[in-house]
Amino acid sequence: MKPIQPPPPTTASAASPNHRPRRRPDLTLPLPHREPPHPIAVPLPLPPPSSTTNSSSSSNSSTSSTAATHRKESVNLSDLNRMNRIGSGSGGTVYKVIHRTTGKLYALKVIYGNHEDDVRRQICREIEILRDVDNQNIVKCHDMYDHAGEIQVLLEYMDGGSLEGTHISHEPSLSDLTRQVLSGIYYLHRRKIVHRDIKPSNLLINSKKQVKIADFGVSRILAQTMDPCNSSVGTIAYMSPERINTDLNHGQYDGFAGDIWSLGVSILEFYLGKFPFAVGRQGDWASLMCAICMSQPPEAPVTASREFRDFVSCCLKMEPRRRWTAAQLLRHPFITRGSVGGVGAGSAGNSQVQHPATHHSLPPPPPRFNSSSS
Repeated sequence: MKPIQPPPPTTASAASPNHRPRRRPDLTLPLPHREPPHPIAVPLPLPPPSSTTNSSSSSNSSTSSTAATHRKESVNLSDLNRMNRIGSGSGGTVYKVIHRTTGKLYALKVIYGNHEDDVRRQICREIEILRDVDNQNIVKCHDMYDHAGEIQVLLEYMDGGSLEGTHISHEPSLSDLTRQVLSGIYYLHRRKIVHRDIKPSNLLINSKKQVKIADFGVSRILAQTMDPCNSSVGTIAYMSPERINTDLNHGQYDGFAGDIWSLGVSILEFYLGKFPFAVGRQGDWASLMCAICMSQPPEAPVTASREFRDFVSCCLKMEPRRRWTAAQLLRHPFITRGSVGGVGAGSAGNSQVQHPATHHSLPPPPPRFNSSSS
């Protein structure tokens, strides 16, 4: 006798009195095709490498730039011959170099130090941004190389050198120099770039009497939220009081106002022919700090014009919020009074200076003139 087989399992639907068993289980109906309500996100293929990338540079792995595919003008490091050293400092050494093919002269800055990867990437990002800076009063950054662990920056060559040690008592000449530097600062500030090391040695001149701002090794690209910029880079002799002693402005540091202070100290130094504070600029840190933070800001002598004295006063306010902006200073009577003289390294000079046109739309001048009356 065969054992009794248990009944097949039944589901709740099978137990329902309305359930009808399927007669042809092998038959199926296709579901209708429906488009998804939104496109499905799928990764797209990367674009092909730029056809403008120099093939010879890609074959030379020891000399590579970090952004070859975005270059407007690429110069191979291997095509540059070093001629002589033209400057050095705590940040690096600058060489005069020549491009063998074209004979064009450049300045090559070699940045010191074996930087950590994060620091190296930050430096490269900043230099890449500065490669897009295009202004007649800013030294042009042409290219960047990461070679044998060193970061090297290819810059515009300024054949007149720096203005360090320059004495310019001729006010029309000083007015033209100041206007050119201000035009560069105004351009940078509009792009949210703070230089943070404006000083005579970072102001260069060429044979056309064009003055340009150089050395962005300590510059900082600012977000709209305004980072505090509290690092100690830069030259203390030209730093604003609130940057040296953060207690002076409740811990707040405005990098734009800091650049204006540095400009004022530099311009006054040009006029006087010496550092305008009671101590030397090469003095010890404590003496410089006391002179900058605890004494009244230096003033132009009474022998200077009223316009120049007021211009210096507008730059060298202890309170950052009271310093004029670059846009306002470009409208100051010291800048706009019209007479143009020559700017020469080491002397006042008598040659005419070419006035580069200012293409920026500036705000109207402040309502007052004599800042000392406020």
